[in-house]
Amino acid sequence: MIVSKTPLRMSFVGGGSDIPAYYHFEEGAVLSTSINKYMYVSVNKKFDGDIRLSYSLTEDVNDVEKIKHPIVRNTLKMLEISGGIEIASMADIPSKGSGLGSSSSYTVGLLNALYAFKNKSISQYDLGKLASHIEINLCGEPIGKQDQYSAAYGGINLIKFHSDESVTVEPIICKKSFINQLEKSILMFYTGRTRSASTLLKEQSENMNNGVKRSLIKEMASLSYDLKYMFENDDLDSIGELLDKNWKLKSQISSGITNPQIDDWYQKGINAGATGGKLLGAGNGGFIMFYVSPEKQQNVINSLKDLKRIPFSFDNSGSKIVFNQQNPIKFQ
Repeated sequence: MIVSKTPLRMSFVGGGSDIPAYYHFEEGAVLSTSINKYMYVSVNKKFDGDIRLSYSLTEDVNDVEKIKHPIVRNTLKMLEISGGIEIASMADIPSKGSGLGSSSSYTVGLLNALYAFKNKSISQYDLGKLASHIEINLCGEPIGKQDQYSAAYGGINLIKFHSDESVTVEPIICKKSFINQLEKSILMFYTGRTRSASTLLKEQSENMNNGVKRSLIKEMASLSYDLKYMFENDDLDSIGELLDKNWKLKSQISSGITNPQIDDWYQKGINAGATGGKLLGAGNGGFIMFYVSPEKQQNVINSLKDLKRIPFSFDNSGSKIVFNQQNPIKFQ
């Protein structure tokens, strides 16, 4: 048996600039971090030559083409694995429509585990590149590429998206004391709402024909460089305001990103002492985060008592194989 462990991600600014409809014309840039909420994918040899999948559903098939799960079907076909395999997955948090990049973490983790299953190694860059290819080109999802690279690399990164389809991942170098304070200054809540990121991102892609909408994304991408400067220069005081600016820009991109309920939660957090925040992911549900000084956090928690707070910390390792029957590795 082989088990991969792949982090989910929290995007700070620049989301939306990682879709082809934008970066084919303007360089995209996102600043994000992986967090200690994980997707686990296990792969095991199956004695009878069939294929068994366990996720929110269970599939038992004797032909790759009969697999309903598009990511698994296309990945197995791409890697020329025709059968004799069992694949199961688990996640630390709701894995559909969460805004934490769970589908891409699944794809990256699946790829990592299957490469190990074939006794092959794969680089972080190729994990991100192939996972993006599977989701966008093979599965036809109208999504961006930040989640795949964030899951593959781990850590806090400025991720840039170029018109030739290449991607640059630049680790953000921060002092440990800064990282500790940054973690302590972020609250994350689960809204209880899930949504289809594909539907929202399809609309956002279509809106890129609108010069005003594209200019909003361009401004959001530029905020990634501003936030990088703040991180590298220990500037905690301005982060909340920058997140607030990013959220206000993003909410103008398409009609489905926010709604009165989300706006109400966001305003309650601001009124209680947060200096900024955002809905994570494409919008309209999932998780919402706030930047708020520790002494005011209880006020924010009290004001959002109908939402579930999710404690977290940053992750630095990216996707990795944590168990291999041929070479056991202790879980971390």
